[in-house]
Amino acid sequence: MIALSSAVPAQVFGAGGAVGFEWWQVLLILVAGLWAGTINTIVGSGTLVTFPVLVTMGVPPVTASMSNAMGLIAGNLTGAWSYRSELRGLRRTLLKLLPCSVAGGVIGAALLLHLPEEVFEVVAPVLIVVALAFVVFQPRLQAVVRARKERQGPSPATAADDAVPGEAGVAASSPQVDGSKQPAILYVLVFLAGIYGGYFVAAQGVLLVGILGVFLLAPLQSANAVKNALVAAVNIVAALSYVLLAFDRINWWVVLLIALSSTVGSWLGAKIGKKMSPVALRTVIVVLGLVALANMVSKLL
Repeated sequence: MIALSSAVPAQVFGAGGAVGFEWWQVLLILVAGLWAGTINTIVGSGTLVTFPVLVTMGVPPVTASMSNAMGLIAGNLTGAWSYRSELRGLRRTLLKLLPCSVAGGVIGAALLLHLPEEVFEVVAPVLIVVALAFVVFQPRLQAVVRARKERQGPSPATAADDAVPGEAGVAASSPQVDGSKQPAILYVLVFLAGIYGGYFVAAQGVLLVGILGVFLLAPLQSANAVKNALVAAVNIVAALSYVLLAFDRINWWVVLLIALSSTVGSWLGAKIGKKMSPVALRTVIVVLGLVALANMVSKLL
């Protein structure tokens, strides 16, 4: 066994680092992080790959959630940077949405840290079911979004849906998109999504894509870019809370492994991820999510 934590002082890697991993488990975590980083950049729900892997390896659920969220930050930032061109003309809107996500993330992280771990063990399976539902029904949700935009007719925002990012058409319409008044419900839902993300990271991106796709007056590609930035913000503020208030509960080896692999995955997601079969991605996510669900429910019985 590769006892990853044994060679590192307990005060550095904390109680969460007491979990040892076999070499194949290290490899599996790296692969899961790579996959999670890739699909997080494209749509989200990467945590439904990494979280089940960690839990089935014996990492306590709360430790797995915190360590996973921190490890994915590097990938989140890589994905957000890779989609920066799709944010053209939406920076003012993003700056208005960021405080909502940050405030929600702080509240969600506080709930995770202060509620008994037994509460998370009961709530997490429910949230996994909710997250999996978003993954499964995402195509229908996107169809509703497209139908809504078609009923609205041509507009600076919707016209850009068919444009190639970075070309003149997008650049010309973007200032008008950013000048559009966004509905108040958008800010409320982004705030609630931040609470969800701060407490339980899984499928936060899918949830935000659904919210932004319906309520953000902007192209779907731009909505995905905004999603990447908001998810990164939530994970960062949540991570700061974990470090300040629960340093000894973090498994820093998990953080390191997922950070390295998810960064590469996010880069791949921005480059080639859109060529991957959505059906295959959803199938793997659902299978791994169900494995984690069964594992967690069995411990409650």
